[in-house]
Amino acid sequence: MLNNHAKLVRFFSQCEEVVGRKRLQKMIYILKKAGYPFEERYEFHFYGPYSEELTLRVEELCNLGFLSETHEKKSNYHQYRYSLTEGGEEFLTHYEDMPFKDMTEHIHNMNEESSRFLELVSTMLYFDQLSRDECEEKVRAVKKKMNYTDDELQQAWSFIDRLLN
Repeated sequence: MLNNHAKLVRFFSQCEEVVGRKRLQKMIYILKKAGYPFEERYEFHFYGPYSEELTLRVEELCNLGFLSETHEKKSNYHQYRYSLTEGGEEFLTHYEDMPFKDMTEHIHNMNEESSRFLELVSTMLYFDQLSRDECEEKVRAVKKKMNYTDDELQQAWSFIDRLLN
């Protein structure tokens, strides 16, 4: 019944913490596109792929005491941090037989990147049905204000190739 919640808790069990709601959205989306069995539906939003379902599930996990959400006020925004609690670890013991590939390497690689870069990668993956040239053209159109460079696009393609292979 709570399989989708357990998948998210499993994600958090494989990383120390996630800093930022946008980063969390992008990380789960990228992992989903890499074949991990996350079932949240995504739509294209201002910052790229966004899932209202993911937002609600994370909120529920926080309310259940399985995730810790802390926030700090920055100059003009709030930054949120998420981490697994002991209650979340206990919850996972009920789902030990749920098959789930290890994500730690992908999580580590994504945590080394900026949110801007993850936004680019997730946006490119959102348009993965297009050719590379068409995808780049689409990204430049929908993310015009981001002014992604050719170098950033090539770095994103390399990241995607490593992720999917």
